Amino acid sequence: MPNRTFFWFILPAMTAMILLIALPIVSVLIQSVHIQHEQVLVTSESCDPFGCTQVTSIDTEATAKLRAEKPLGRFIGLDTYTDRAHLAIDEVSKAWSSSDSMGAFLKRVLNLPLYKALAFTITYTVFVTPLVILLGLAVAVGVNNLPKIIKGPTVFISLLPMIITPLVGSIILFWMVDGDGIIGAMLQRIFEDNSLSLKASPRLTWIMLIVYGVWHHLPFSFIVFYAGLQTVSEDTMEAAMIDGASSWQRMIHVVVPHLMPLVIFLLLIQLMDNFRVFEPIIGFSAEAHATSLSWIIFNALRESGSPLFSSAGATSMITIVGVVILLVPLLVHTYRGYNKKTN
Repeated sequence: MPNRTFFWFILPAMTAMILLIALPIVSVLIQSVHIQHEQVLVTSESCDPFGCTQVTSIDTEATAKLRAEKPLGRFIGLDTYTDRAHLAIDEVSKAWSSSDSMGAFLKRVLNLPLYKALAFTITYTVFVTPLVILLGLAVAVGVNNLPKIIKGPTVFISLLPMIITPLVGSIILFWMVDGDGIIGAMLQRIFEDNSLSLKASPRLTWIMLIVYGVWHHLPFSFIVFYAGLQTVSEDTMEAAMIDGASSWQRMIHVVVPHLMPLVIFLLLIQLMDNFRVFEPIIGFSAEAHATSLSWIIFNALRESGSPLFSSAGATSMITIVGVVILLVPLLVHTYRGYNKKTN
């Protein structure tokens, strides 16, 4: 393809990426190194027959004028990134120097807001991503082997979790695990403990959120693998059967290699999606036991009276860096595999 033709071919996509991805990221980066101007205070003296007192008040006009002249705020560099609410450089250094063991160090660090959120975010991503892919493949294979008469209804039922809005689905499950809900009441009867609550324990809350994440993301993985199974060569499968390969051997040596591009695709999507987990935390009202990087951004923006745009921007940039770190090994592996095929 001539260079000129290729340029016009990719121009719409490149324009959309610049306008919808690159420019917003640059905007967030700029906002993260600025902080809102402080209010201008004016000290005046108020006198009465009993004496004079100094009164401090806010000069609204001067404050408004200052913020209008410099809407981005005051430049602070990387101070937001290093404060206690984010990377907490000073606090981590003190914890390292004063801790006598790695366990004590981790306990102190994980009490810091960003690292506490990062711990849940990584745990959620590490468990949900492989479970969604493995169970999605298993369900796709099972449905693909069903009789045609029940295959259609089964596919429809399997897609229901994906149809439900994430926030609505998490709220429904939140009601179900309540003490009066069907799941919560059943567990209380099984363990004969009326005080048992999935909401009261941090560990049970994490498990509940992970289970919900698998339930919600599984249909997407299932439908992708199910579509991929329709493209598996019947001739190759018949040849494997003639050679005496068992069902498991055909799955490992024929089906899985054929579906490997879909596995890479799902890994990319799931890693990005799970690393920004947010809706389940809100739906389950789990902020006391589980927070994520996306929840920190939301919490900074809903700060009453004065949204913390700098804090939200810094956390957003840290989230982007985290996603890139997770994706780099996968992208490198994909790039090397592509080079081997082309060479």
